[in-house]
Amino acid sequence: MSGNARTGSASVLLVGLSFRSAPVPLLERVSVVDSELPKLQLALVDGEVISESLVLSTCNRMEFYTVANAFHSGLDHVVETVAQFSGVPAEDLEPHLYVHYADAAAEHMLNVASGLDSMVVGEQQIIGQLRSAYQSASDTGTVGRTLHDLTQRALRTGKRVHSETTIDAAGASMVSFAVDRGLRILGLSDATPTSAPLAGRSALIIGAGAMASLASTYLGKLGIDHVTVANRTLSRAETLADHAAQAGVSATAVALGDMPAALGGADLVVSATGAVETVVTREHVAAALPGRVPGRPLVLIDLSMPRDIASGAGDLQDVALLNIEQLTTMAGEALEDEAPARSIVAHELAEFLEQQRVQAVVPTVKALRHRAADLMAEELLQLERQTEGMDPAHRALVERSMRRVVDKLLHTPTVQAKKLSAAGQAVTYPDALAALFNLPTGIVDSVTNPQSADLPSGGVAALRSVASSRTKTTATDHRRPGESA
Repeated sequence: MSGNARTGSASVLLVGLSFRSAPVPLLERVSVVDSELPKLQLALVDGEVISESLVLSTCNRMEFYTVANAFHSGLDHVVETVAQFSGVPAEDLEPHLYVHYADAAAEHMLNVASGLDSMVVGEQQIIGQLRSAYQSASDTGTVGRTLHDLTQRALRTGKRVHSETTIDAAGASMVSFAVDRGLRILGLSDATPTSAPLAGRSALIIGAGAMASLASTYLGKLGIDHVTVANRTLSRAETLADHAAQAGVSATAVALGDMPAALGGADLVVSATGAVETVVTREHVAAALPGRVPGRPLVLIDLSMPRDIASGAGDLQDVALLNIEQLTTMAGEALEDEAPARSIVAHELAEFLEQQRVQAVVPTVKALRHRAADLMAEELLQLERQTEGMDPAHRALVERSMRRVVDKLLHTPTVQAKKLSAAGQAVTYPDALAALFNLPTGIVDSVTNPQSADLPSGGVAALRSVASSRTKTTATDHRRPGESA
C-alpha cells in the first residue's frame, strides 16, 4: 500500500487560491460569505466522485478540501463547481489554482493551521477560521471520517506550533499586522503595546464578528482612548462595546446607518464585515474630512473580502487606505525561525499518515473475518447434517475448536497487515503472503527455488504446515472469536 492520505480508494484533494497565487480582485470574486458556504459544500459533493467537502474561506485564501475517489474527475468537478458558483469561468480560474493530493493535501492543511502559509507567518487567527470552516461543513453534513481526522490533526498541530515554538512571539495576526502598519502612518512606528501609543486617539470598528473583536482587543492593548462600534445589528455592536468597556476601554455602539457620522472623529477605522457590497464609500469619507485637524491622517483598514471600503477613498487628501491588496505586498517579512514549527508539522503529518494507512486496511480485515465466519458456518451446517447422532456437548466442543482454529489462523495476518500498512511498505505478492502469515525466514525461497520443482504443491503444503504448528503452539489461547483483531 502506498503512503498516501487515503481511506480505501479515496484520497484528499485540495484545490485552492490564495494571496500567493491569485490577485485580490479574483479572490474577491471567488470568496463566499458564511451564509453561502453550506450551498457550496453541498454542491461539491453533488455527484459520485466527491464524498466529503470543507471550504476554508478567509480574507486572503479560498481552499476547497474534498475527498475524491479519482484525481482527474475529482479535480474537474471541483473546478467546474467553483466556476459555476462564483461566475468566474474555469479558464480564468485555472492559471491561479494550486492543487494538492493525498499526502501533499494533508501536509498543506497542517501548514495552514500552523500559520506557516499565512500572509503574516505565525498568525494564530487561522486556527479559529479553520475550526469555523470545519463546524460549518460538519453542520452541513459534508464532513466524513477522512476530513474529520485531517482537520482535528491540523488543529492539534496548530496548537502545538503556537504553544511549543516562538513563531508567534510577537502575537502577529492579520489584525495586529494591519494596525501596526496604520500606526506607522500615524507617525507611531516605534510604538509598542506597553507604551500606549494610541492614548488620546479614537477608533471606529465596523462589524462585530471575530476579526472586529480582535481589533477591539488589540486597540485596547495599544491604549486607545475611545472605540465606536458600528454594525448592521445594533445588539451585536452593543455586545462588543460592552466587552471593550469591561476591559477598561471607553466604547459606544451605533447602528450601521450612523457610521458615516462617526468617521469624522476617528483616527483609525477598521472594517471587517461579511457584507457583499461596499460599506464605506468615497463619499462617506469625503464628507467626514471637513473639521478634522489639517495634516492629521485618517487611516482606513479594510480586512474584508470582498472589500468593505471603496478603493477611491484612499485617493483623498490626508487619507490612507490599507486593504488586503496593500497588506499582501507588505507581508513578506519573516518572523522567528520556522524550523521548530516545521519539525512539529513533519512529526504530526507522519503520525497522521500512519493512522490513515492502518485505518485503510481495517475494511479488508473485517471482510476477511466475515468471509471466514461464513465458511465456518457452512462447514458447521454440513457437520450437523452428517452427524445427527452426535451428543450436543460434543458438537459444541467441535464448534468451539473450529472457531479457535479460525481465530488463530486470522490473528497473525490481521496483526501483520496493520503493521505493514502502518509502515507503508510495498511488497510483492509472495513477500506479502510470507509477511502476513509471519512465515519463517527463507521458507518462501525454499519452496519456490527451481531445485524444488518436483514439489509442485510445496508452497501450499508449507503454509498448511506452519498453520498446523501455530494451532498446536497456541492451544492454550482462550480468546473469544474476534478479540485478537
